[in-house]
Amino acid sequence: MRILISGASVAGPVLAYWLTKYGFDVTVVERAPVLRKTGGHAVDLFRPAVDISEQMGVLPRIEERATGTDRMTLYRDGVRRPVRVDLSKVFGGASDRHLEVLRDDLSEIYYDAARDDVEYIFDDSITAISPDGEVEFETAVPRRFDLVIGADGLHSNVRRIVFGDESQYSAFIGAYLGVLTLPNSAGLDGDMVIHTGVGRTAGIYGARHIDDARALFLFRSERELDYHHRDVPRQKELLRAAFDGMAPEVDGWLSELDRTSAFYFDSITQLRMDTWSRGRVTLVGDAGYCPGPAVGGSTTLAVVGAYVLAGELARFDGDHERAFPAYEHAMANHIRGSRAVALSAAKTLIPKSRLGMAGLAYGARLISALPAGPSRALLRLTTKSARVYNSMTVDNYPPVARTILGG
Repeated sequence: MRILISGASVAGPVLAYWLTKYGFDVTVVERAPVLRKTGGHAVDLFRPAVDISEQMGVLPRIEERATGTDRMTLYRDGVRRPVRVDLSKVFGGASDRHLEVLRDDLSEIYYDAARDDVEYIFDDSITAISPDGEVEFETAVPRRFDLVIGADGLHSNVRRIVFGDESQYSAFIGAYLGVLTLPNSAGLDGDMVIHTGVGRTAGIYGARHIDDARALFLFRSERELDYHHRDVPRQKELLRAAFDGMAPEVDGWLSELDRTSAFYFDSITQLRMDTWSRGRVTLVGDAGYCPGPAVGGSTTLAVVGAYVLAGELARFDGDHERAFPAYEHAMANHIRGSRAVALSAAKTLIPKSRLGMAGLAYGARLISALPAGPSRALLRLTTKSARVYNSMTVDNYPPVARTILGG
């Protein structure tokens, strides 16, 4: 049975790995000419995604590439004295199994896990999908597939082709995210520095296995800004305007915008679809149910979604008419929980008032001051992310190495 996946970031390679293990014939098409290396911000893998990665045999590599960030210094507008935070307690309290890793590193690790068993087509994309599975490409000759799966992110090409314009399903939650790569001139090693003010937060961190650093910017906006998601000069202009004059250190990070080797900018938007399956096509990860970049645990949700989709297809011997509804049902509660986490996290990470800034600092100081046990208990009582990710479970699926009927 032939399955085409669009997208080779996180959900796509994880899905390809499990589908191959279940005996499906898998092709992945990726718009980029090579595996994407765009700098990549740090993403979180919570317990269910760590467990799945362990089953894939890639956990040691992920642990080797973990950022190692375990300390944070928090500066607030108008307050001279910073707050020192023990991030190991924060992460440990949010999930009983957690890793932070750069997105590009994670994508490469998942890609390597099944690259020898999967056909990858780079520098190409889908232009049309017929109801019977005939797929047309920008460059490659048309081919027929039994199923097509969009794993191509928030601005999914597959979703646009099959379900229509993104605006029908996107819900802007009032904030923007920017990330740039810059020299690690401060010699950050396990440290993160954050500046926060009303409506905006900026930070910088390194990773123990790289020489450069990442600067992260989050800011509120009452309305959606006017730009195209591929118009990088305009995005940089908007980022400068949002953070101009925040702090000399932040101005220094922004001065690297015209020299950076990698830059990312996007709205923090949730996708809300009643169903993300139609005929032979379904969506996985951000393409179908992005809870909000940087605030909703979308990477964990993508890994879990890919694992569940592959498992349901194996359970029903490739019968998508039964597997797709089962997949959507299995993911429904996880997605609702992640959306709630994103809305809550955006309010916390980008304070709306000076009182919110003070609350963020007080909570961070309290968690750092408490012993590990009480701080973990406090976080699990007071944070939605802890409750959502520690309660997220998946079914046990059929053993791997099955032969799928109809292949």
